[in-house]
Amino acid sequence: MQRRKSCCRCCLATGTSAFDAEHAPTFLERDGHRTWIKWHRARRRFGDTAFTARRIAEGMRAGASVEIDLMLTADARLAVLHDRQLRRATTGTGRVGAHTADHLRSLRLRDAAGRPTDAHVLIFDDVPSLLAGTGIHPEALLQLDFKQTAEDLNETALESFARAVAPIRRHTILSCGDAVAVALLTERVPDVRIGHDPCHRGAIRRVLRSGEFDRFVADAVNAAPRAEMIYLHHALVLEADRRGHDLVGAFHEAGRRIDAYTIARADADARPAITRLLDLRVDQITTDDPEGLAISTS
Repeated sequence: MQRRKSCCRCCLATGTSAFDAEHAPTFLERDGHRTWIKWHRARRRFGDTAFTARRIAEGMRAGASVEIDLMLTADARLAVLHDRQLRRATTGTGRVGAHTADHLRSLRLRDAAGRPTDAHVLIFDDVPSLLAGTGIHPEALLQLDFKQTAEDLNETALESFARAVAPIRRHTILSCGDAVAVALLTERVPDVRIGHDPCHRGAIRRVLRSGEFDRFVADAVNAAPRAEMIYLHHALVLEADRRGHDLVGAFHEAGRRIDAYTIARADADARPAITRLLDLRVDQITTDDPEGLAISTS
């Protein structure tokens, strides 16, 4: 039987390799299964500057799955940044946690080549008003990836998160490598959906060495019983598959959905991995190259 080609909610602009602005790449459908394309660090195109207000608003307006990272500031607010140090991604220096939210807002983001851009660092408090001005698609989902642990949280930080997320809570999912941190942050805003990443702190190395994939699945489910999405490094998914273990199917049987991360660039070298992930029916693929991923599977 001939395999039906993937399709995606997007369309190619005539005569170019770019997607029409009103039809951004958001998901693929293959053999009756939908796989969402997650815009890693709010990038739509490979080479986009990470975490710009423009791309976050664009993705949420289009109905995409958009990921942003959160780091605590000196005044217990949450900056939309990935690294603990400011130098690589912004015009600032020092640690994120050493500066106040107001100071971080004054910094500009750097592009992929390290050049300062016109886009400023966002504080999570600013995101609801940003999205209110552009509208949120009913299917849009903003993944909040908290980059620290429960030990970094205090009462002020918990209250800050609850206040900031409340206006958009039905369009958010919170994830972290620390399930305790997620439980603490969502306690006051139960409408926020929960995800869990069990691949931290040497977990991938341990399961590949032991081969105890069933135990890995059980431990992940038990660590975050409310998590609806499990985030797995795509190399782990593919290596388990090579050894005859279907991690995606096992988590599906446990009632969880799977995000496979991160396809940096969806080029010819990545195509076999992307194709196999789709064959395994992952529910989401995280990528820095959403448009390229959609093209590579069309």
